[in-house]
Amino acid sequence: MKLKGKTAIVTGGGRDIGRACAVRLAQEGANIAINYFASAEGARETVAQVEAAGGRAIAVQGDLCKPEDVEALLAATVEAFGGVDILVNNTGGLIARKNFREMPVEHWLAVMDLNVTSTVMMTKAALAHMTHGAIINIASQAGRDGGGPGASAYGASKGAIMTLTRGLAKELGPDIRVNALCPGMIDTDFHNIFTKPEVRKSVEAASPVKRQGIPMDVANMVLFLASDESAFVTGANLDINGGMLFS
Repeated sequence: MKLKGKTAIVTGGGRDIGRACAVRLAQEGANIAINYFASAEGARETVAQVEAAGGRAIAVQGDLCKPEDVEALLAATVEAFGGVDILVNNTGGLIARKNFREMPVEHWLAVMDLNVTSTVMMTKAALAHMTHGAIINIASQAGRDGGGPGASAYGASKGAIMTLTRGLAKELGPDIRVNALCPGMIDTDFHNIFTKPEVRKSVEAASPVKRQGIPMDVANMVLFLASDESAFVTGANLDINGGMLFS
């Protein structure tokens, strides 16, 4: 029970990586507050899985690009559990693949809001209730290599998350550690929607571990970064991609 008595917020906790993180942190004793935007049924399932693991959880709907929804999530968390110790900034997405030459500026701004502005607002709001603990940002392999075709905005946004992670680590230490993960090909709805099956098979074949990752692979790393086992790790952007890219 590495996180007994601690409270974690996991944004985008209704499915995939967010759900796995919520369940894994709960298994180690954390109270869990998840945010979801549209996946109400998925959020209920996450809460049920946390409770089945012996934990306590709440789910709060909201658009984390809106300050009022961010504040509502924090208020509900503090009311339910008394404070915040761990923040997992998982909300984000590609929205759509857009060739840069034809990409509307509105698409660029929407991607930046979804991936960067939401993380900034969540972090600022959480810090009002955090005196110690850990922040884990979910970046991406795209932040290192620029992403696939039509993903330049997404890659740039995740690169910004990686740099923000380093800056916050310097500013918030020693009491709050800030790290990020850079997932590669993880078997989630993200790739179900945006990545062709033949590309996924090609990545599997080329990977040293010969498979795609699963959400729990990421969740186990989040647990490590949230716990005291990583007490000397901050400002790191850790790769989790099965060996497809070395940094």
